[in-house]
Amino acid sequence: MNQEYFVEAGESAIRIDRYLSDRNQDISRSYLQKLLKDEKVLVDGKPVKSNYKVSAGDKIQLTIPDAVEPEIEAEEMDLDILYEDKDIILINKPKGMVVHPAAGHFSGTLVNALMAHCRDDLSGINGVMRPGIVHRIDMDTTGVLIVCKNDNSHNSIAQQLKDHSITRKYYAIVHGVLKEEEGTVSAPIGRHPVDRKKMSVNEKNGREATTHFRVLERFKQFTYVECQLETGRTHQIRVHMASIGHPLLGDVVYGPSKSSYKLTGQTLHAGVLGIVHPTTGEYMEFHAPLPDYFEDLLRKLRAT
Repeated sequence: MNQEYFVEAGESAIRIDRYLSDRNQDISRSYLQKLLKDEKVLVDGKPVKSNYKVSAGDKIQLTIPDAVEPEIEAEEMDLDILYEDKDIILINKPKGMVVHPAAGHFSGTLVNALMAHCRDDLSGINGVMRPGIVHRIDMDTTGVLIVCKNDNSHNSIAQQLKDHSITRKYYAIVHGVLKEEEGTVSAPIGRHPVDRKKMSVNEKNGREATTHFRVLERFKQFTYVECQLETGRTHQIRVHMASIGHPLLGDVVYGPSKSSYKLTGQTLHAGVLGIVHPTTGEYMEFHAPLPDYFEDLLRKLRAT
């Protein structure tokens, strides 16, 4: 893929890796630096280094090589299957499992397990890296996830996600004691302007995002809440709750870096998923019980 940019007045003296990163939010700065090293970036027809500072009038040509997708191996794993038929399969995903292969995670993912369980019965719309995957949850988030076994069901569920008609309820423990019984956070979410690995409330470049929350139980320093999504942006609940001063317990990315409890990642569980079945048209709701670590943590908080 080839892209061209013309540096305008007022954009001078910016490092070229930063200039390109600001215009390609889905590409990491380190990858752009590799492209620069590989002479895939030309300024007025000549390769430049990462520390080159752009000038008004520069013509920049960026060449992004086509991705070479590795072959994904099927792996036999125990899956907690909540429901399965010829169209869909609902999984209760455990903590620590990555949903689909990506850099650094080409084995041990949910996709590897699904390929062994479903064999050829997975939708192909999202390619070989994400067969059947129509949405995902973070590695350290547990709970119910729907996977599509054919393209018809994939299109149906994808449209329901787009229409915000799917029921998605999550359970979380947040820092601080919420005063209100319930509330709504409506704030656009986009890539963090400085830390490209994070998301943030971003009025300028964010996409519409809405989270409804309801208090389930209060403790001395924490609150147990139910969060219902209207939209499904990356890290939505984590970003929204942090934005109102109540980051998730265990979330070292958007909350405190240290916790008095030994946790692996955020306390967030996808407990309820409701859909209209792609073939029957029937509304179906699936529930995933809280994982043991979450129940143990609630017991400890109740005892303090």
